[in-house]
Amino acid sequence: MIGMSETTESEENEVAGVLATPEEWRVFLERYGELYVKVRAEGEELVDLLDDDQLEVLDRGGRVELWLGEAPAREEALVASEERLGVRFPPSLRGFFLASDGWTRLDAWVDGVHSCGCVLWMRDSEAGRRVTDTYDSIPGNEDDVQLFRRSIEIARGEDFWLLDPTDVGPDGEWAAYEFAPKYGNPTKYPSFSALIRSGYESMKEDED
Repeated sequence: MIGMSETTESEENEVAGVLATPEEWRVFLERYGELYVKVRAEGEELVDLLDDDQLEVLDRGGRVELWLGEAPAREEALVASEERLGVRFPPSLRGFFLASDGWTRLDAWVDGVHSCGCVLWMRDSEAGRRVTDTYDSIPGNEDDVQLFRRSIEIARGEDFWLLDPTDVGPDGEWAAYEFAPKYGNPTKYPSFSALIRSGYESMKEDED
């Protein structure tokens, strides 16, 4: 979809709150995709993402709406993933999957959010085991190693996005972490929603 209008105040308010329902996530993710194209994508990536008409609109400073996610997950697929892992996902993650079963572009050093069928324990992923073993071999990393062993990997690239099902807030949300192996010191967020919103806010700052 292509448009030339400016983002309205009501649209900004819709993406400013806690994201839990599929409807809230869809509003946010549509705005995320639009902002990503405007602020982060360039060169060959833009050519891959947009057609000629959209590129022309963008060049003129217009608004290009682009969905960078997948089709919504079916409830039964979501339940099957929860049963496979032996957990019930927190509200913000469930709402995300019911809006988009994965996401392909993020303002972070991860390749994208996994689909619900590909979410796994960090300890069970090849990259996760490798990082865990490396950190376990160095004294002083005990807390990080325990976090890795109990966390679910929701996204991975150069960095990891992790959710800790043992650290649950009063709203049912799990603590979320962004972890860069080459730097250490996982960055904690109160929820998956807060983690993904951090990239959105970073892009907003660059837009302004």
